[in-house]
Amino acid sequence: MARLRTTRRRSALAVGLALALGLGVTAQASAGSPRSVSGKPSDDITRIADFYGAYIDAVTDEGGGKLADELRKHYLTPAFQKELTAWEDENHADGVLRAQNVPLAWKVTDNGTANHTEAVVTLTWGSGQTTELIVDMTRGHKIFHIGTTGIEGSWTMPG
Repeated sequence: MARLRTTRRRSALAVGLALALGLGVTAQASAGSPRSVSGKPSDDITRIADFYGAYIDAVTDEGGGKLADELRKHYLTPAFQKELTAWEDENHADGVLRAQNVPLAWKVTDNGTANHTEAVVTLTWGSGQTTELIVDMTRGHKIFHIGTTGIEGSWTMPG
């Protein structure tokens, strides 16, 4: 039994690292009609979606804490990692998700580009309630800000 858990952890780590390297998900089957998911490692919206998908998997899976930390190191700027840690200490919640729980689903939508990419990440919780986050990524593919849109039920990141 312990060997099976170790194999599962290694598989989860390999999948997570593949996502962290921007390889993304190319196809996924579900009950009913087939679906597909595509992306490009050069596209910031794909990278933000890859990060949230891998991160949520890591914090959901048993023993995924180390992978979640590695994903943060890979996708977040060093300065933002420090800001996030301070926010988490103050709010007693996961700063990437802006919550104490893990969502059941997520969606990433392009919100425009200036000198960086801005995306809206919509997290869906078990109650069907959603939270919208604003995620900003540099041209160098590093997340430097995660905040809320200010809608009811969301947390606002301290300035």
